Amino acid sequence: MKRLLFLMLCVSGLPVLAQPPDPGLLERYAAEGERALAERRYDEAARAYERLRDLSPGTAEVHAKLGLIYYQERDYEHAVPALRRAMKLKPTLPKLDVLLAMCLSELGQYREALPGLRKGFRQSSDAPLRRSTGLQLLKAYTGLEQDQDAVEVALQLSRLHPEDAEVLYHSGRLFANFAYLQTMKLSRVAPASIWMHQAAGELNESRGYLDAAIREYREVLGLDPRRPGIHLRLGRTLLARAQQASSEAAASSSREEAMREFEGELRVDPTNANAAYELAEIYRKAGELERAGELFELSLKHYPDFEDARIGLARVLIAQGKPELAVPHLQNAITSSPANEVSYYQLSMAYGRLGNAAEQAKALAEFQRLHGQKRDRETLAFAPRQVTKQELDPDAPPP
Repeated sequence: MKRLLFLMLCVSGLPVLAQPPDPGLLERYAAEGERALAERRYDEAARAYERLRDLSPGTAEVHAKLGLIYYQERDYEHAVPALRRAMKLKPTLPKLDVLLAMCLSELGQYREALPGLRKGFRQSSDAPLRRSTGLQLLKAYTGLEQDQDAVEVALQLSRLHPEDAEVLYHSGRLFANFAYLQTMKLSRVAPASIWMHQAAGELNESRGYLDAAIREYREVLGLDPRRPGIHLRLGRTLLARAQQASSEAAASSSREEAMREFEGELRVDPTNANAAYELAEIYRKAGELERAGELFELSLKHYPDFEDARIGLARVLIAQGKPELAVPHLQNAITSSPANEVSYYQLSMAYGRLGNAAEQAKALAEFQRLHGQKRDRETLAFAPRQVTKQELDPDAPPP
């Protein structure tokens, strides 16, 4: 209960009473209220402080404490008048304007809440207070459809609390919604633009609507045949369609189209490592090892840390009877990604071809350990894979 702790600190240090008419009775209710608060018995705490309020209606601190209790009970409708009364009686009470703003935000009165929320988020040195007001400010800006301001707050919260689950949840939802709103705005202001077709293509691709994505990417190329990255995206989508094809003939046709698109990407941008890699992988699977090796090397020339390209080149070298040349590539890939089971499997294959039984056993043991682990291999729907990942062949022989 971080929020409870900081709010208690905000108010609990204040003197509770000012010139009480009956010190004994007031002290009794104050003690009961504080004890109930400490034990989180908010109903009992509220009753005690309500008695204090009735006995000493002019004491600002009593109204302030009662407002805090109502806030903890999520009784924002009663918290607001209590806090307003406390602030009217004693405007110098600290942080009550921020607490009032948080209550107003919870009631949907975002516009009135904004000044206090901004103050709490931008000026407070109290980290828990800043976090809570930031989340409320995010809610208020979203409710007022001030999306740019909401995104700025979400970015700041994400930097301040990079591993906070609540912050991650709300900022993630906001970013996704903002991306959708921006795309909808794009569809209104420039429905026939190249940017709209590209956005539609990416959205359809991410949702698995492959034919629709292909149509949109081709619209982009119709407007700009040399637009970087589009031949690659189109090729990747065609490869995905090949995997879903109902017949080998249809799959082969889509793969051939994909190859033409990857080649088209390399004509537009000869340094595109992803396009070279995709072509290389198609040639490798087709058994055309010489051409596959050349393209994997081209990919690594422009992207030396390309893990999947190193694994692909190593597989080609093993198939060509050059396992000694494959080992350094696989070791490099393992350094980049120690949890990739495919690297260890191929390394065990290479050591097996070299007759190094000890190293083969070590690589195989690590492969089996990784292979037995349950790992999430799924990619978020709105972030499709950029390249075809290296995977174990379904009929891979034992090393």
